[in-house]
Amino acid sequence: MKSGSRGRRSAAGSAWRPGARWAAARRGFGSLAYRVFARDRLAWLNDAATRIGTTLDLERTAKELADFAVPQLADGAAVDLLEGVLHGQEGERPGQGLAVPITRAMAVTAVPELVELEPDPVGTASVHPETLLTTRCLQQRQSVLISRMREEDYERVAPTRRAADKMRAKGVHSYLAVPLIARGVLLGTADFVRGPKSPPFSGVDLAVAEQLASRAALFVDNARLYEREREHVMSLQRSMLPRAMPQTPGLTVATSYAPAAEASGVGGDWYDVMALPGGRTALVIGDVMGHGLPAAATMGRLRAVSRTLMTLDIQPDRMLARLDLATRDLDDDQVATCLCAVHDPADASLTIASAGHPPPVRVEATGETSFVDVPVGAPLGAGVIPYDPARVTGLRGSRLVFYTDGLVKTRRDDVDAQARRLRAAAAEMDPLDLGSCPLIAEGPGPGEARFDEAVLLVADSPGREPESELYVWDLPEDGTAGAVARRLVAERLRKWDLAELVDMTELVVSELVGNALRYGGGPGQLRMLRSDRLTVEVSDSGPDLPQIQHADVSDEGGRGMQLINMLCRRWGSCRTEAGKIVWAEQDIPD
Repeated sequence: MKSGSRGRRSAAGSAWRPGARWAAARRGFGSLAYRVFARDRLAWLNDAATRIGTTLDLERTAKELADFAVPQLADGAAVDLLEGVLHGQEGERPGQGLAVPITRAMAVTAVPELVELEPDPVGTASVHPETLLTTRCLQQRQSVLISRMREEDYERVAPTRRAADKMRAKGVHSYLAVPLIARGVLLGTADFVRGPKSPPFSGVDLAVAEQLASRAALFVDNARLYEREREHVMSLQRSMLPRAMPQTPGLTVATSYAPAAEASGVGGDWYDVMALPGGRTALVIGDVMGHGLPAAATMGRLRAVSRTLMTLDIQPDRMLARLDLATRDLDDDQVATCLCAVHDPADASLTIASAGHPPPVRVEATGETSFVDVPVGAPLGAGVIPYDPARVTGLRGSRLVFYTDGLVKTRRDDVDAQARRLRAAAAEMDPLDLGSCPLIAEGPGPGEARFDEAVLLVADSPGREPESELYVWDLPEDGTAGAVARRLVAERLRKWDLAELVDMTELVVSELVGNALRYGGGPGQLRMLRSDRLTVEVSDSGPDLPQIQHADVSDEGGRGMQLINMLCRRWGSCRTEAGKIVWAEQDIPD
């Protein structure tokens, strides 16, 4: 068998071997010897239910089968599974015609005398010719028994010529292969060999091996179905998470998702990053309480609603209030925690609101860490609103770590120990390689498997000033605001070598400032952002959001927003604490 593997001999194994006991019965010990043998055989097969399938892990189940068969049934055992089984496929059913079986070696066990044999290395996929007996076993779904191997049989048993020579040299003389079939599905094969110190395989050994294989195949199939369910839930969840992070000024965002070790721990953790008008960035992270497909489906619906709300540039506290109403409308009465933050690169500030979610960790440039003081509201779906926002300033040069509780949650440590572990990991975290973070790579605690999935989101604000693509100016509140705004945008566009946009942008900014003077009590700030598109926005203190109106020929007003709608790619407005913002976006020529 595989070089370096070690066999194991138990007291039961040394006292009873089916081949040896049956051979003794045939030599004349009579019916009493056979009855003892039959009793021991049934006891050994019953013991398989407690020794095989102790977990729902495919590799470990296959290893338990091989270990259980050696040395009680054989001197060496190998378990191979069909490659499709390992990828969540259904397996092969009768009549499907398995032409070229692709198998993967899952387990090899041998007594010390046969450890130098060379079967397929564990973990490797193989396509064997039809002349190989394991291929015939798979294609015909029937066991193969060679009691006494002849010279030409070694090439039909071993995967390579060198392996065949090893078997001859070690005195392997008998071979047995049985298919692993559960619920009518072909999963793979288990093959066994005996060396010089054991009698040849007999028909009784074949019957025992087939009984063992049929029982073990059920455990393998259970592990297969479990793995398939886990992969389906994880695929569903990953498909509903963002595929790429948007490029936003003044902020670099990195994310990582860590699944739970068991399928029951996969559920509804999610995150989202959205580029908002004016260079702002929305960060959302949430956790649906519960696990499995219902939690994953709820996560997808909540993420879609939150993304729609944030695209409208709604303030974080108001977004959570509306998301709470949407959560209450779900049929399955789900509850979720959520944290929403909006980053403004102009002053390196963050407006943040929480619906029962753990607060982010702030890491200063010096390495000092602290939890951000955020008022904690009720979870989504509880029906307790409003939510209180908090404003965090001076973020330039620091880093914010957002997470779900599965990142640090353990069954043995209290909340304080988990918080210390999180802060220590946040100080050493590399945003460019979140996969190397111990909380992601090794689990929430030393030697403890992750029993709940986790999401990690790191927002890094560089220590330098914002890029020159973002400019903010204060406008006068009188009638000169329009002229000042036109001059500012024209000068900046010419410095950006975008002189062809001057006329159109002057017209757009004039309409925005005129709208603020007429309906908003005067303009506040003018902001212009150059990214993949050109965005201009004007703030004011008015409460009413602009709407496109029908204007007759004789009407003096009502055409400003119509003009912006025709000239720009898109436009919009949103309320702020001081009033509102109206923005417009144009394409930048190649």
